[in-house]
This record gives sequence, structure tokens and C-alpha cells, in this order.
Amino acid sequence: MNATAEAAHDTRPFPVTHRLVLSIAVPMTLGFLTTPLLGLTDTAVVGRLGQPEALAGLAIGAIIFDLLYGSLSFFRTSTTGLAAQAFGRNDPRELQAVFWRALLSAVGLGLLMLFLAPVILAVGPDLMTNDAAVADVVRNYFGIRVLSSPATFVNFAVLGLVFGRGRAMLGLGLQILLNGTNILVSIFLGLGLGWGIAGVAWGTVCAEVLAALVGLVVVMRGFPAGSRPARSEILDPGKLKQLFQMNADILIRSLVLNGAFVTMTRIGSSFGAVTLAANAVLINVFMLSAFFLDGLAGAAEQLSGRAVGANFRPSFDRAMKLTAGWSFAMAGVLGVFFLAAGVPIIEVLTTSEEVRQVAARYLPWAALTGLTGALAFQMDGVFIGATWSREMRNMMLLSFAAYCAALAVLVPTLGNHGLWMAMNLFLLMRGVFLLAMVPRKTAQSFPSAQ
Repeated sequence: MNATAEAAHDTRPFPVTHRLVLSIAVPMTLGFLTTPLLGLTDTAVVGRLGQPEALAGLAIGAIIFDLLYGSLSFFRTSTTGLAAQAFGRNDPRELQAVFWRALLSAVGLGLLMLFLAPVILAVGPDLMTNDAAVADVVRNYFGIRVLSSPATFVNFAVLGLVFGRGRAMLGLGLQILLNGTNILVSIFLGLGLGWGIAGVAWGTVCAEVLAALVGLVVVMRGFPAGSRPARSEILDPGKLKQLFQMNADILIRSLVLNGAFVTMTRIGSSFGAVTLAANAVLINVFMLSAFFLDGLAGAAEQLSGRAVGANFRPSFDRAMKLTAGWSFAMAGVLGVFFLAAGVPIIEVLTTSEEVRQVAARYLPWAALTGLTGALAFQMDGVFIGATWSREMRNMMLLSFAAYCAALAVLVPTLGNHGLWMAMNLFLLMRGVFLLAMVPRKTAQSFPSAQ
């Protein structure tokens, strides 16, 4: 029996405490919060150029990359779950093998992105805008930034391993390096050297490459030489199939989730430009809540995966309880904050008095999204860590079907209130449907505990 098989039969207890949960969640949250700072900096740099088409082109280019990279960020989450389980089994050979499989996949996907870039470059900008000047800016920005695709996906793999091992502070450091470098270089190239939109794009390329190189050095120096996996272990067909299946499941889940918000936007457009703009402003409330809840979801990923790998159900149950408690507490605080400070936030996000008034009317629904989505975020973390990706995908599809039914019933009678009510029901149903699967999946993952 090899080391991996032997480790699978061992029980490796470890304590799950509030301090452990927060030691993972807080640095992850801070790391995630560096991302919107980057977006604000890029906007400020390009905004100083005094060229509306440049700012519009940056916005469209950023949307294209958010759609591409956001949908393909499954490398980070799937790697976290698999690495956490290997870490829980105390199996350093498999831990390294997980990373090498993710790294090879990341490089392959990055090269594929470069191969497809001319097609995206030819079609994407014209689909997003009818303004030729704006489209030219998008092509300039995209053509430069896409060069960093291999490095971007390598960073996903590196962060996946780092978070899977519970080294959240290292993950925070790498994200600060990535986004901090991006900010500084974009300012220097975009404003200091006057490169404009090209300088912002090159700033991203430089930052992604630097972070990937530093991340690879840090990760590889941490691998014990005596536990290096053989090529046959890295390329094990069963393990590769598991990785690709998880990635496919998480990709479908992410696409359906994005589809729910696209559907909301499409239906909201039927209520007129003012209501559509108000909804767009309020979606930022949900996105801000998501940044905070994602950190706790990351803690759930690492701890649930580690517990499954350690074959120790008490740690799994404790991790579920504590991450759920902190998620709802965080969501409650955020809900109260947005109810109290939502109107000033709306006034910062839009100067239109009409949009401000409409957004304030629907603000309570947006403030509620943190609470209705808290369980879904936490359950996503548990299911990814435990590598129950198939069930997570299926419950997302079921929740989306229920969401569409809710839209059909609520929107005709309640208008935009019904639209927001359906969105909150969608978030709530995702969490409840996943929670309903936990007893059966837990029994399968911890048969010795029955």
C-alpha cells in the first residue's frame, strides 16, 4: 500500500477554533479587498487623461477580462480543495502533485487564451460598443493585457495551494504584491511616462508576471525534496480526471451564477433607464458584502477540505458550525451598516438625483442580500473543500430554475420589488438546497464515523 492509500485510512485530529477560522478568513478578506482598489486606481489614472473614450474603453476591457478570468478562476478554488485534503492527510507527495497538475493546467489554459486572443480581439469590442474610438481603446488595452494570461492562471494555482495549506497570511502578501505592484506601475507608466491606457495594461502585465515568479519561488522552496512526486503520480489519469471534473462543475456553477445577475439586469431594463441604473448601483452593495463573505467561505474551504483529508468528522462539523456562525454575524453587521449608510454610499456612486431616489427605495432589498446569501457563500466553501463539486453544480442549477419560477410569479405583480425579492430567494435557496445535501454527503465522506 502506498503512502497516499495509507494516509487515507488514518485519522488525524486537529482543533478548529474561532481563532483558526479568523486567522484564515481575515487575511483572505483583506486580500480580496485589494482588488477593487486596483480598479479605482486604473479608473483614476485613465480619468486624468481627460478622454471619455479612454475611460469607456477601460471599463469595457475590464468587463471582458472579469468575464474571462472570473469564469476561469475555478483553478484557484479546485486547487484549494484538493490541496487542503492532501494537507489534512499529511501527504506531502500528493500535495506537490496537486500543485503540479494545477500548474500544468494553468499554463495550458494561458497558452490557449493567447491562441484565442485574436478571435476575442476581433469580435469582443464590437459586441460591447458601437463607438469605433472606444473599440480601438479596448483592442489596445486587451491586446497588451492578454499577454499576462499564463502568469494570471499560474497565480490562481499558487494561491490555491497557499490557501489549501491554510497559509492565509502568505496569500495576503502575494495579493498585496500583485495588486500593489499593479497600482504603482500603472501610475508610473500611465501618468508618469504618459502611456495612458497602454501604461495601465502594461502595469497589469508586469504585476502578474512578478507575482507569478515570486509565488513559484516561495511555493517550490517550501516543498521537501524527499517528497517530490514522480511524473506518473502527477499525470495519474484518475487524479487528472478528478481535477478536470471539479473545474468543469465549478465553471458551470459560476456561469449560472453570472447568468442569474445577467437575467436580473435584462429584466430590470424593462423598467426604464432610471430603475436599471438604480439596480446597477445597488448591485455594488451585494458585491461589497461578497468580498467580506468570501473570506469566510475561504476558511470553510480550507478547514472542511483539511477535515475530509484528515478523516476526522468532529473537525468538519466544528468548521461548519463556526464558519456559519461568523458568516451570519458578518452578514448581519453588513446589513445594518448598509441600511444606515446606504444612502450616502448611493450618493457617492451616482450624481443623478432621480437615480438616487429610486435606489434608496430599493435599498433594503440590497442590504438583505448579505443575510440571504451568507449560507450559500459558506456552503460553497464547504462543498469545494470537501470536493463535492457535482452536488454544488446540481444545486445551483436547481436554484436557478426556482429563481426563474420566482421571477415569473413576482415580477408581473410586484415589479422591481419582485425582481429584488426573487434575487434574495435565489441566494437563500442556494444555501438551503446545499445544506440539505450535507448529511448524506458527510456520511459518504466519513463512513468510519457512522
